[in-house]
Amino acid sequence: MKLSARSRYAARLLLDLAMHEADKPIRTALLSENTGITVQFIEQIIRPLKKAGLIKSVRGAAGGHILDKDPAHITLGEIVRTMEGAINIANCLECETKCERSQACRTRSVWERASRAMEQELDSITLAELLESPEDCPNMD
Repeated sequence: MKLSARSRYAARLLLDLAMHEADKPIRTALLSENTGITVQFIEQIIRPLKKAGLIKSVRGAAGGHILDKDPAHITLGEIVRTMEGAINIANCLECETKCERSQACRTRSVWERASRAMEQELDSITLAELLESPEDCPNMD
């Protein structure tokens, strides 16, 4: 499984918002400058993040985007699920009907365990932790 740019950029965007004052919205243009993500891509990423309650947008001259949840309560797992859906390393895990062999598949349980392990690891890492130790993830790409 390879994470999409949407998930990686969403994490980068949320981390940038977390690094700034919680009471001051950040404009999309400044987010773009800070993260290296185009304004157009940021606008695409923001929609699902708002719907998930991770960020909110403020209108007006001093408007922009701001975290709507404490960084200590936002995990990488939540970000990935928001942007990608379920965390599965194999397509056959998404729907029983996709593979006619799913009932008798000897490897399916291995892919399930690996997917859950990945999900648990991503759920164990919060934005707050990433703020405390940025050297662990210099580029988040």
